[in-house]
Amino acid sequence: MTRRTVLQVAATGALLTGCADGRPPTAGASPGPAASKAPPAHPPVSTRPVPPALPPLPPGLPAQIEHGPRDRPQVALTFHGRGEPAIATALLTEAERAGARLTVLAVGGWLDEYPHIARRVLDGGHELGNHTQTHGDICAMGAAAATAEITGCADRLRKLTGSPGRWFRPSQARLATPLVERLARQAGYEHVLAYDVDSLDFTQPGTGAVRAKVAKDVGPGSVVSLHFGYAGTIAALPGILDDLKRRGLRAVTTTELLT
Repeated sequence: MTRRTVLQVAATGALLTGCADGRPPTAGASPGPAASKAPPAHPPVSTRPVPPALPPLPPGLPAQIEHGPRDRPQVALTFHGRGEPAIATALLTEAERAGARLTVLAVGGWLDEYPHIARRVLDGGHELGNHTQTHGDICAMGAAAATAEITGCADRLRKLTGSPGRWFRPSQARLATPLVERLARQAGYEHVLAYDVDSLDFTQPGTGAVRAKVAKDVGPGSVVSLHFGYAGTIAALPGILDDLKRRGLRAVTTTELLT
């Protein structure tokens, strides 16, 4: 397929300043010190982002979520977030063009390197969550190291977006160990987000193979694992979305899938 050109628009902000009191001194009065500036008419506008309001999840969901309801024509395409930001932006743009909404599980170190990508995800109507700080084998770590992985990424998400996100996904594992599950809950993540469809795109099997794997395994309620960082995934995404549409399935965020 031909390569698509993605137009990226940078947002700029304006600085609000107050006005000084410019009244002349009283007639006949001796010159005094320079007039001090009056306080602004309004308090400064905060630039801290406001977290998006999320609907409550229904009761009774498992601690580790592998899929959503099987009786609704919806799926969640979830992306492990790291790699070149240009590839990530292209994927987000392609999804938006098709009216799809994604769930991005970001690696904290990736956000340190490309902090703007967090707002880009949310501004596109997608969902952002935690995929550990360094993408190490978290299920093989002790409690202290695993806690640092979870809270490190949560802190970065909170700083960049105002929220740590709703979802945590363990790195290098589909399911969390009981220890990691417990530590994630202590860090504020009520549920671990697993998946029931693995695209295997990280093995770089080719665009057709990625598309075919998803088409073979996906169904209503599926949570699909995909990755930023691979050009082949960009090439596969339009076909994946076409396949979903033909089957009457719609790509939504994980929160939308479950509520």
